[in-house]
Amino acid sequence: MNIQIDFNSSTPVYIQIYQAVRSKIISGAFSYGSKLPSKRSLSADCGVSIVTVEHAYSMLCDEDYCETRERSGYYVVYSPERSFPSGENISEKSRMKSTENISVQADIPFSVFAGRMRRVLSDYGERILMKSHPNGCQELRDAIRRYLMRSRNIEVNLSQIIIGSGAEYLYGLCIQMLGRDRIIAIENPSYEKIKEVYTANGAVCEMLEMDSEGIRTEELEKTSASVLHVTPFHSFPSNITASAERRADYIKWAESRNAFIIEDDYDSEFIMTGTAPETLFSMCPDKNVIYINTFSKTIAPSMRAGYMILPESLLPLYSEKIGFYSCTVPMLEQYFLAEWIDSGDFERNINRIRRRKNKQHSTKND
Repeated sequence: MNIQIDFNSSTPVYIQIYQAVRSKIISGAFSYGSKLPSKRSLSADCGVSIVTVEHAYSMLCDEDYCETRERSGYYVVYSPERSFPSGENISEKSRMKSTENISVQADIPFSVFAGRMRRVLSDYGERILMKSHPNGCQELRDAIRRYLMRSRNIEVNLSQIIIGSGAEYLYGLCIQMLGRDRIIAIENPSYEKIKEVYTANGAVCEMLEMDSEGIRTEELEKTSASVLHVTPFHSFPSNITASAERRADYIKWAESRNAFIIEDDYDSEFIMTGTAPETLFSMCPDKNVIYINTFSKTIAPSMRAGYMILPESLLPLYSEKIGFYSCTVPMLEQYFLAEWIDSGDFERNINRIRRRKNKQHSTKND
């Protein structure tokens, strides 16, 4: 198998092999039921140890891309019709109907969680008592940067990633940066705390009515707002996913008015079929979209940590207006999150929940 290993990369070699083999399986280079190269042959091709390849294959097995058969080897058990990572042809309507409000508290393997936390305490020692960089520690921002490249087609620099203690805190940073005298357009209905945070910061909110595709176009046209706050993947409590056409309308609206969009990517990890729709940020990464996401749904509600991604054009304004703030997430949690993401545990847990929910859906539909 032809896999190019970058031994100078900060990404561990076993992760590089895992990602390369996974990509080949998803693309169809290895079809359902086909045998993967043996650990010995792949280790020789890549110039790495058999243990390294075994680790990569173990991750693929954990996520149901392949399975091991005694005295035979590894065989592909992924197919586009049966698995989550596919679904490029699934319609926007299907995506909209496929989302559930999933509680993940019982899905986190606590033994793994506790073990990872103990490892962070042991490995980082007194570093967890040090003051964080104002934007968040480099380890966590770098882990998030790589994760977004893998999962959401977002490529940014570390300077664009700001760590903060949850979505509500980050909403407050946004309005302080953009100006408290703004009128902010919000989906109607929407998560009630969005309006409460902006109102508490002195902003005026306009509620825009929605249909099954997202915010109505005529509502966008008549609003006097200069900031649009949207949850395009999964608007709560309506469960509406904005269509591709409506997301394009959001972008056009912002460009025509020199306005800003705050994109809350709430719940996007838990799409039940296919892949999550393209983010507004990835549609225009160099312009006027601020991307926000958190770990409260993907790890635990008590994990009050999130992040926002700023376009480079807003970095000077951020530094001028609110760059003096200290990071509000403790170093212990930041190091834990960095390790959790880079180890693959974060994505494996998401995939585990997806598989379980998919089986539940299949059972209900049978």
